[in-house]
Amino acid sequence: QVQLVESGGGQVQAGGSLRLSCVTSGRIFSSSTMGWYRQTPGNQRELVAAITTRGYTQYAELGRGRFTISRDNAQNTLYLQMNNLKPEDTANYICKADHLSNGYWGQGTQVTVSS
Repeated sequence: QVQLVESGGGQVQAGGSLRLSCVTSGRIFSSSTMGWYRQTPGNQRELVAAITTRGYTQYAELGRGRFTISRDNAQNTLYLQMNNLKPEDTANYICKADHLSNGYWGQGTQVTVSS
């Protein structure tokens, strides 16, 4: 059974940093493209960043230059380092594993940035 569990969210002031983690079980991590998405109430999920099995990364404009995605295949863990956070970054951050033709989602971790 595949499970994704995020952690590392919290409340931070503008300009601060957080590091999110997503631990994946089910033996799919190393063969999955992994991504971070975020969602606010009433809005659709939007891509924040993604990383392929070979380590190629893709960033949405919203976080480019401030966010860094990385992965540790030995620990089955995905990370998102977020620096210079802004109030508009407030959202539920959710990780996703794309494995073969399946997509698996976690529940998310809430990030709240105060001005």
